[in-house]
Amino acid sequence: MKKSVEEDVFIPLYPKSTVEDKSSLRSKFQERRFWSAVKLLSNVVLWDGIVQEDKVRDLGLSKLLNRYLLLNILNTPLGPDNREKCSKVVACLPERWFQDLKSGSTLPELLNFSQHLLQ
Repeated sequence: MKKSVEEDVFIPLYPKSTVEDKSSLRSKFQERRFWSAVKLLSNVVLWDGIVQEDKVRDLGLSKLLNRYLLLNILNTPLGPDNREKCSKVVACLPERWFQDLKSGSTLPELLNFSQHLLQ
């Protein structure tokens, strides 16, 4: 899993003007790479309960979400596309990670993502 996250994930960052045209090849490529990384995130968190939780959270949240996915989400204009991306990421996260948290708090690895969601 670590090798896949570190070596196989690639989401190019293009200027907004380049990817605003959803029919452009760059925009389509960037979107395919984003959704491929979301699928990898969902596969990584499936190992929760089998592999040590701190390892899964490090790979899934610190490395994959914060290093790759969040950059793309933050560069996606606010609107339906951004909401869909955020919803799919949230759907990947195991509920048990949030069971012992106080109301209004989140996991340290999700702080930046949470701030984006609040916006």
